[in-house]
Amino acid sequence: MGFTHYLFSSILLLAVVVCLPFVFSSVSYAITTIGNETDRLSLLEFKTHITKDPFGVLDSWDQTVHFCQWHGVICARRHQRVTALHLSSSKLEGFLSPHIGNLSFLRSLWLQNNSFSRQIPPQVSHLQRLQVLKLHNNSFTGSIPANLSACSDLKTIYLSNNKLVDKIPEELGSIPNLQHLQIAGNRLTGSIPPSLGNLSSLVELWTSFNNLGGSIPESLTQLTNLQLFALEYNNLSGIIPPLLYNISSIQEFWVNGNRLHGTLPRDLGTSLPLLKVFNIGFNHFTGNLPVSLSNASNLVIFGGSKNEFTGKIPNLEKLHALEWLSIYSNRLGGSEDDLSFVSSLSNATHLSVLIIETNNFEGMLPESIANLSTTTELLSLGSNQISGTIPAGIHNLKNLESFYLFDNNLIGAIPSEIGMLKNLVEFELDGNDFSGNIPESIGNLSSLVYLSLAGNNFQGHIPSTIGNCQNLLGLNLSDNNFTGTIPVEIFGITSLSVSLELSSNSLRGSLPKEVRNLINLGVLILGQNMLSGKIPSDLGSCVRLEILRLDGNFLQGSIPPSFSFLRGIQELDLSNNNLTGSIPLFLGELQVLEYLNISHNDFDGEVPSKGVFSNSSAAFLMGNDMLCGGISEFHLPKCIVKQSHKKKKSNPVVVIVATVSGLLGASLVFYCLYLVSGKKKREEHVENPLGNLQLSYQSLLRATDGFSATNLIGMGSFGSVYRGIIGEAERTTIAVKVLNLVHPSASKSFLAECEALRNIRHRNLVKTLTVCSSIDFQGKDFKAIVYEFMANGSLDEWLHHSSSHAEDEVPKNLSFIQRLNIAVDVACALDYLHHQCEIPLVHCDIKPSNILLNEYMTAHVADFGLARILLETNPASQTSSTRIKGTIGYASPGRTYFTLNIFFFFFFQLAEYLIYFQSKLASILVYQLQSMVWEVEFQHMVMFTAMASFCWSCLQGRGLHMTCSKTD
Repeated sequence: MGFTHYLFSSILLLAVVVCLPFVFSSVSYAITTIGNETDRLSLLEFKTHITKDPFGVLDSWDQTVHFCQWHGVICARRHQRVTALHLSSSKLEGFLSPHIGNLSFLRSLWLQNNSFSRQIPPQVSHLQRLQVLKLHNNSFTGSIPANLSACSDLKTIYLSNNKLVDKIPEELGSIPNLQHLQIAGNRLTGSIPPSLGNLSSLVELWTSFNNLGGSIPESLTQLTNLQLFALEYNNLSGIIPPLLYNISSIQEFWVNGNRLHGTLPRDLGTSLPLLKVFNIGFNHFTGNLPVSLSNASNLVIFGGSKNEFTGKIPNLEKLHALEWLSIYSNRLGGSEDDLSFVSSLSNATHLSVLIIETNNFEGMLPESIANLSTTTELLSLGSNQISGTIPAGIHNLKNLESFYLFDNNLIGAIPSEIGMLKNLVEFELDGNDFSGNIPESIGNLSSLVYLSLAGNNFQGHIPSTIGNCQNLLGLNLSDNNFTGTIPVEIFGITSLSVSLELSSNSLRGSLPKEVRNLINLGVLILGQNMLSGKIPSDLGSCVRLEILRLDGNFLQGSIPPSFSFLRGIQELDLSNNNLTGSIPLFLGELQVLEYLNISHNDFDGEVPSKGVFSNSSAAFLMGNDMLCGGISEFHLPKCIVKQSHKKKKSNPVVVIVATVSGLLGASLVFYCLYLVSGKKKREEHVENPLGNLQLSYQSLLRATDGFSATNLIGMGSFGSVYRGIIGEAERTTIAVKVLNLVHPSASKSFLAECEALRNIRHRNLVKTLTVCSSIDFQGKDFKAIVYEFMANGSLDEWLHHSSSHAEDEVPKNLSFIQRLNIAVDVACALDYLHHQCEIPLVHCDIKPSNILLNEYMTAHVADFGLARILLETNPASQTSSTRIKGTIGYASPGRTYFTLNIFFFFFFQLAEYLIYFQSKLASILVYQLQSMVWEVEFQHMVMFTAMASFCWSCLQGRGLHMTCSKTD
């Protein structure tokens, strides 16, 4: 019995020993399986919160492969649990899932350089094994989770460059192993918590670019392992705790951009032996720079600008590693040897930047400045009291890009060796006493972007070689003694976009037409010179001008109409010249014009009252004795309008009008009879080579050379007309009417003209090739109508000879037969519009400038912007609106549209023939016809109407069909 019991117990014990490992293995497997499934589901939840994945980095996260093989997922080999998630720089968008807290074995989370938003989930604190948290360069909002302190193994926290707010949690100071804390570039407020002084392992503290206030806690002096101390650009005040300068491990010290004050310790250069960066700029530090600074042999960057330091800069000959020295805007200097430290910098073989401008440095500019390292790129000594000359050896600084010596007492000439600085981008010598000529070698500076030599005593001619500097954005040569003309080559620098300033010199000659090349220029200042001639219309091509000053010259003529294209002009000064003519109305329509000075010229006529003219403090008109009108603040006399209101029994002028009208009517009758007899001229039909034409804004821009002022052939109330050439082979000439959409009625005119020309076609109507309704390169609406080009211009140009024509130009004269042919052409066009269209059409603005002539002198009626379609069967029932339609001087006293057009026609006919006889009396009659017609006595009006009716009947009778053709 006892033996049996013993045997059974032994067997049972053996079974337990054998099976126990299998039991533990099964339990472990079950736990691991559950843990793996938790990780997989957590990762899938992470994926569902990603809204954009442009690189497809999460495409592998599916059921086909184990999650440990997914992109960015790192697992432990033994138990296959997720230990790291690295998805940095993947352009992911979305927000961080709270399920991230279920990855309980996670040690490293890298999500930096993405576009995650919303708050950092507090569940991150569940990651007890987490050591590295990198979420910087995202768009996380909310506050820093205070419970991050629960992650006691954390060594690195990078949260910089997000949108985090509120205070820095004090709890962060209880993370015992924290070494790197970066929370810069957020919107954090409050003060720096003193608890951060408990982070004895901290190597890196970066809280820059926030809104932190208060003082620097004294407790931070306990961070004896600190290497990076960066608190720049906050609102910190007070002094830097003195013991902070004794942390010998510090390599970078950034506190610039605060409101700190105090002085620097004398032993700064020895107490911080590893110091590489020391930047305390933009604060309120005072006192001298410590002499011990020369012992900081590892120093690479020293920044002390925008403080109140005084005294001298110490000898820096031991700073062999120095690359950046910026100490501008202080009170340094005051003695003759202020610049002696420059010689000691010759040992800094990697020096790149030296900025000491805006101090009180005196003495001669040392020759040793040419011995600085050839790596020097920026050298700024401006706004001091430095004297002497520029050493010829300056060409040794072959990598120099920016050279500033402005506002000093330097003299002499610019050495010709300056042209050897091929990398020079900015060169400013303004505000000195330099003299002599600008060396021709200045043209070798092909990389130059900005050149300012203003406020010196330079003489002679401006060198034309400046035109070789084809990268210039700004050029300022004002306030010197330059003579001669402005080199045309300067106007060939098409890169000029910031400014061209040549004022206060003795420059002569006229402003060349090449100024049109400066289409991107923003500021042009040529005032206080001796320029003469007319203001070139090409200046209107500089459409981006914001400031234009031509004051104090000898300019003549009128303000060019092309100035209406200067839509962005803010300041315009034409004062103290010899300009004449009336003030253009478009100046009052320039919406952004804030300052206008046209005083002390010879302008006459009425002053506009709109725009800049509505503010007497913005427009200056004094010294123009012939001006009148305008707002009362200008104190100008009222404009006198000469009108006759008295009725006379017998007016000799009216009698002459009626008599001449009768004679002209008789002449027209005889000519009509001549046409009936079959003696007429037929014009050879010319086909349109363009066919169906479609032109974009870009093609019109190219065809008109950028809507150049040289291609401007006419201007009207609603737009401007340009000559253009299209087609690579045919090179067909077209006329492009560009609507001025600033005018409130321009769009309405465009629609009216499109509607009018849609279904009409006649050999005496200007042919419309196409229209363009688009958007220009500035995003503004653009509307244009493209016409067949009329080689002989308008009838107005043939009737009214301009005195502005060149002397060698052949004068334009019309024979009597040509005049009658033109009259018949216009009558044919009107007959077609009134009687042969499917729907009658009335032009409403018949005048010589709207009658165009082709190469065969065939007349074509143009400009249907005021045309009206008659919808009634009885034309006489269509009356005009109460507002006068058409051009002043051609408006009809009649009320019906037909009467209106017929009156326009005979008015223009009478003016044409009177000018043909070229008598002074005829000129007076044409000028005063509009007012006189109202004074014509009843019997004279009957005579005029009878003549008009008779001629019109003749043109509509048997002879009309022989000369008028409905279509081309």
